[in-house]
Amino acid sequence: MKYNRIFLVIMDSVGAGELPDAKDYNDTGANTLKHIAQTAKGLNMPHMQALGLGNLTEIEGVAPIRPEKGYYTKCEELSVGKDTMTGHWEIMGLKITEPFRTFTDTGFPKELIDELEARTGRKVIGNKSSSGTEILDELGEQHMKTGDIIVYTSADSVLQIAAHEEVIPVEELWNMCKVAREITMKEEWKVGRIIARPFVGPKRGEFKRTPNRHDYALKPFGRTVLNELKDAGQEVIAIGKINDIYVGEGITEAILTKSNEDGMNQLLNVMKRDFNGLAFLNLVDFDAMYGHRRDPLGYAKCLEAFDVQLGEVLSEMKADDLLIISADHGNDPIASGSDHTREYIPVIMYSPSMKASGELPIGKSFANIGATVAENFGVEMPAIGESYLNQLN
Repeated sequence: MKYNRIFLVIMDSVGAGELPDAKDYNDTGANTLKHIAQTAKGLNMPHMQALGLGNLTEIEGVAPIRPEKGYYTKCEELSVGKDTMTGHWEIMGLKITEPFRTFTDTGFPKELIDELEARTGRKVIGNKSSSGTEILDELGEQHMKTGDIIVYTSADSVLQIAAHEEVIPVEELWNMCKVAREITMKEEWKVGRIIARPFVGPKRGEFKRTPNRHDYALKPFGRTVLNELKDAGQEVIAIGKINDIYVGEGITEAILTKSNEDGMNQLLNVMKRDFNGLAFLNLVDFDAMYGHRRDPLGYAKCLEAFDVQLGEVLSEMKADDLLIISADHGNDPIASGSDHTREYIPVIMYSPSMKASGELPIGKSFANIGATVAENFGVEMPAIGESYLNQLN
């Protein structure tokens, strides 16, 4: 073992420029980091700049620099698609060859909705593609009057059910989502995730989603690096929605989070513990709060807030710790629509024990991250991806 502990932080949707096949996804010219910085007239991210982020793409305010310690690169997506599960599963060694089903243009089939209504005992309203805030403004008050459940989707492979916590208790909402998960296991309806979207508030314009979200994802179709780590006796601590994305497969402990800030605080708490293995954090606010809502200025402030907390993380690191900062896809907030964007992901690797620094070869798969983790802990390597471990000096 080169490192006793690895901390993997996924900045959800923080892409670093269009992939060569971006045109096939209608994402020509996408560059999440570049366009956020342009719109904000510069980003202030001194810690990420010191680690080499500005070397990966043009980022106003984050100039290229040769880091004193640490390594930087970016990786291509080998799988088809550009959603959360595809990105995360590939990071840990699975190649997706068939994209997950989406119902963006049509809503869900009548037969699916009929079965959901029959099994939950509640009528469905909505059944279309929408952003979470828009659908609540449109249908939240109707839901409060009738008790009907709000069902909607997005450009992702998701079926989302929204309900007011004072109308439908969270436990009942979660149970309805479990029913929806069972129904959508049929091949023709199979979506990647069912998401419970509880909210509160008295009226239109004042509705707010709560932290009681819960995802019900498909199980990974094969073993991942997480399974290998767990079976080898290493700890795999999932922070944020990581446990949901992998449906608990290969996870030894799950920690829920309420926000990016809370996620980083939970990571800091874990860093104070004595353990061997992987702590794996997803920071979803970048994507959910700012990318999908096409809010580049809010996104910029969120990135800068992350960088401040990153300073605390760096100060807590031990000599035998490795920090990896990356993403799972892009979500360019100046692109049309509200979809993810097909982009490179940044990969930053840092340990206080490093004596050298510099650029690593561009990865042909997100799985280079998982391969690096696997090689470090001496477990079976994924079928895809090439480890960077021996290049970290």
